[in-house]
Amino acid sequence: MRKIAIYGKGGIGKSTTTQNTVAGLAEMGKKVMVVGCDPKADSTRLLLGGLAQKTVLDTLREEGEDVELEDVIKEGYGKTRNVESGGPEPGVGCAGRGIITSINLLEQLGAYEDKWELDYAFYDVLGDVVCGGFAMPMREGKAQEIYIVVSGEMMAMYAANNICKGIVKFADAGGVRLGGLICNSRMVDNEKEMIEELAKRLGTQMIHFVPRNNMVQRAEINRKTVIEFDPAHAQADEYRSLAQKIDQNQMFVIPKPIEISELEQLLIEFGIV
Repeated sequence: MRKIAIYGKGGIGKSTTTQNTVAGLAEMGKKVMVVGCDPKADSTRLLLGGLAQKTVLDTLREEGEDVELEDVIKEGYGKTRNVESGGPEPGVGCAGRGIITSINLLEQLGAYEDKWELDYAFYDVLGDVVCGGFAMPMREGKAQEIYIVVSGEMMAMYAANNICKGIVKFADAGGVRLGGLICNSRMVDNEKEMIEELAKRLGTQMIHFVPRNNMVQRAEINRKTVIEFDPAHAQADEYRSLAQKIDQNQMFVIPKPIEISELEQLLIEFGIV
């Protein structure tokens, strides 16, 4: 089983990209579990048709420690297995702790056991790596591969570089590696070329460029992935292509983060600043 974590700046489209990619893998016949690591608990809604997923933390709060696997996992599109970690009550506690609690509980309940014949476990992780909780999937072999969703916007690139620093930190202890950058286009000038150059400087690849298309929002409004909502649409093929590239990927590296001055110079070179 391959364990993959998707990171990136908040609002960059991690959850949308993850769910559409997972739909592509499921369509290929892969067995996939998605673990949402965002307190908003919206990492699986498109795979579940908008069905509100009861989170691990809410379940523990309401039912105590006597929890069964079926209480926290729901089957979704393509027989995907879907879990939402959830978070603390607003203003109380650390959201990162919810990820740690959820992953530990899933392990205890046997969610990763061979009997499920999982090909993939995906972790959709909130924002940048700024605390130990959100870095949890990188630690102790919880995730083997990291993909970073990025765009040609400066803060998205800054976050990607920061995440690479986190990967470097846990590379030896946890064995985690960077599988590539996924450019979720914001239609910035020279965006594809700029992210390709960023990937090169980080020592990785831009594994796929996802063009911006209103079909993504249309599908989301209908609480579905693009592949389920309009399987013949060109945007569905983009996610299928991304799924295939991840499935066939052989390039896993310890990245080489760059200095902020080099990142700014990259933006200047491509005419953004």
